[in-house]
Amino acid sequence: MKNSRLTAFEILYDIEKNSAYSNIALDSAIKDFEPKDKAFISSLVLGVVERRITLDYLIKPYLSGKTKPKVKLILYIGAYQLYFMDKVPSSAAINTSVELASQTGVSYYKNLINAVLHKVDNNRIDINTLDDLSVRYSVPQNLINFWKKMYGDEQCEKLLSVINTKPPVFAVPNKMYVDAEELSYELLNSGVDCEVEGELVKINSSFNLSALKPFKDGLFHIQDKSSFECAKALEAKAGDTVLDICSAPGGKAFTIAEDMNNCGKVYAFDIYEHRVGLIKSGAERLGLDIIDARVNDAEVLSESIPSADKILCDVPCSGFGIIRRKPEIRYKELDTIKELPALQLKILETSSAYLRDDSRLVYSTCTLNKRENENVVRAFLDNHSEFKLIKEKTIFPSEYGGDGFYFAVLEN
Repeated sequence: MKNSRLTAFEILYDIEKNSAYSNIALDSAIKDFEPKDKAFISSLVLGVVERRITLDYLIKPYLSGKTKPKVKLILYIGAYQLYFMDKVPSSAAINTSVELASQTGVSYYKNLINAVLHKVDNNRIDINTLDDLSVRYSVPQNLINFWKKMYGDEQCEKLLSVINTKPPVFAVPNKMYVDAEELSYELLNSGVDCEVEGELVKINSSFNLSALKPFKDGLFHIQDKSSFECAKALEAKAGDTVLDICSAPGGKAFTIAEDMNNCGKVYAFDIYEHRVGLIKSGAERLGLDIIDARVNDAEVLSESIPSADKILCDVPCSGFGIIRRKPEIRYKELDTIKELPALQLKILETSSAYLRDDSRLVYSTCTLNKRENENVVRAFLDNHSEFKLIKEKTIFPSEYGGDGFYFAVLEN
C-alpha cells in the first residue's frame, strides 16, 4: 500500500488537475487505509486545500521564476505540516517532502524543496497577526470584499475567524425510538464521547459512526444543526403531505418524517437516481416508511406530484455556508454563480404551484449570499401577492454551532 503522504499528494494533484471534489476524491482513495492513516491523509489534503493562499505566502519569498505544479504541491504539503500539524516534527515534514520528489517524478528539484522548506521552518511568522485577512484566513480577497459588502466588516471578520475550524457533528435522535438523552446513553455505551444539546446530540470524538450498532439500528442520523433548524421551521405534523423538493442525501426529510411520527407522506426528490438511492437507504435504515423517494427535475412542473400541506424548497446554491466542510468552495469564481438566483427562483416558482391553500413553504440555501437568499425571496413575493413572509433567518457558522445557512418561511 502507498504511504500516507504520497496518497495525499495524488489526491491533491487530482483535485488540482481535474477539479475533483475533495470529499469524493478522499473517500475513494483512502477506503483501504487504517483509521489513523485515514485521519492523517484527510487532515493533510483538506488542510492544504483550505490553506492554499497562506501556504503560497509562506513559500513565495524563497522561490524565483515559475515553479512546476508538482513541486509547488510538494512544498504546500511540507509547509502545511510545518505550520499546522504540531505532532509532525520539522525534520519529518521536510525529509518526507524531499522523498516525495523522487516518488512523483521531480527528483531534480529535491535540493530546492529541501532548501525552501528549511527556510520556511527557520523564518517562522505568526500568521494570526497578519493584517492581510486574505492571507491570514486563506480566503480570496474578492470573496472577502463580497461578504463585507453583504454583511459589513464586523460580521465578515467573525465569519473569517471560524471558516477554518472543524465543524461540529450532530446526531438527530430518531424520535420513534429514542430521545436525545437516551441516544446519548447509547452512544456513550458505544464509546462515543458526546453530549446532549437541546433536541440533538453533539459528537465530540472522532468515530466511524456508521459502524456503530445504534446507527445500524436506526436510532439516529447525522445532520448539521442549521439544517435541522430549517427542517423544524416547516412545522410538519402527523398526517401532513410534505414535499422535499431537492432532498438528497435526505437529512431534512428524515427529520421531517420523524416530526410526523412516521404518519402521513413525505415525497423526497432529487434529479439524480444515485442520490435518490441515498434517501431510500437512509429512510429504510431509520424505519421511515412514509418517505417516497423519487427522481424529479425541480424546475419542471410535474403532474405526478401531488398537492402538499408543507413544502421544503432547499435549492442548489453556491455553498458559501459550508466552506468548513468543502474548503475548495472558497476559490469559486464569483462570475460562475451569477446564474444561480434565476435557477433558484424558477425552482421556488415551480415548487409553490404544488402548495395547497393556507399552507407553508420553506425556501432555504446553505450559502451566505443575499442575492441567492433574501433577493430571491423578495423577487418571488413581488410576483406572488398571495404569499406572505412569516420568518427569515441567516445563520452564520460558529465554532460550536452549525453551518452557514438561510431559510425563509412563507405561507399562502
